[in-house]
Amino acid sequence: MENTAYTTLTRQSGLMREMQVVANNIANAATTGFRQEGLIFSEYVQRVPNGPSVSMANANVRQTSMMQGGLTQTENPFDFAIEGDGFFLIETPQGERLSRNGSFNASAEGDLVTNDGFRVLDAGGAPMFVPPNAGKISAAADGTLSADGVPIGQLGIVRPTDPMSMIREDGVMFATEGGTEPVENPRVVQGFVESSNVDPIGQIARMIQVQRAYEMGQSFLDAENERVRSAIQTFVK
Repeated sequence: MENTAYTTLTRQSGLMREMQVVANNIANAATTGFRQEGLIFSEYVQRVPNGPSVSMANANVRQTSMMQGGLTQTENPFDFAIEGDGFFLIETPQGERLSRNGSFNASAEGDLVTNDGFRVLDAGGAPMFVPPNAGKISAAADGTLSADGVPIGQLGIVRPTDPMSMIREDGVMFATEGGTEPVENPRVVQGFVESSNVDPIGQIARMIQVQRAYEMGQSFLDAENERVRSAIQTFVK
């Protein structure tokens, strides 16, 4: 196989991965707290002794959009949305995770938990406790929760020290290999959740572009395959 075919194959592989990312974005356009994802293409050039260099496309780096999603009012006192930078700190069996989905509930044990039952952590990394007999739950702009006017803790609002180290584990949960740091002056809104920040129209347009690019690459490979086959048949005669 010639270098041009190898180059096209690596490009096709990257386009297929991008199509999967775009499709996942569209599927989660209505998922609370979902962050749109993109794929970064890079080029690898290898110098061949006494010959032309070989260029290969690579698309293995995923980038998460930090654009603010719209806020949807729920009037649930245990629903929270972050305006601006930051993520909620969540405790899972695999360790601490980050999420923008602030749809929480109070468990029977008095813990503030996600819809999946994972405990929400405070600014010190401890589980947020909500007294079972608490009356009115209110939240200050910095995420400090109060029960009947008495402070009970502050939501842990953090950000990754290296945004490129974020690893998506499911639709709205992220792990980070680079550690986290507290967000100074976080802005938390009670009774709201953040909608997905996916731009559906833009993603559908991108899907069409990726599909056409893939079809063009496939047409080139088919033509190249036919050219090689014709050359072989000519030599065999």
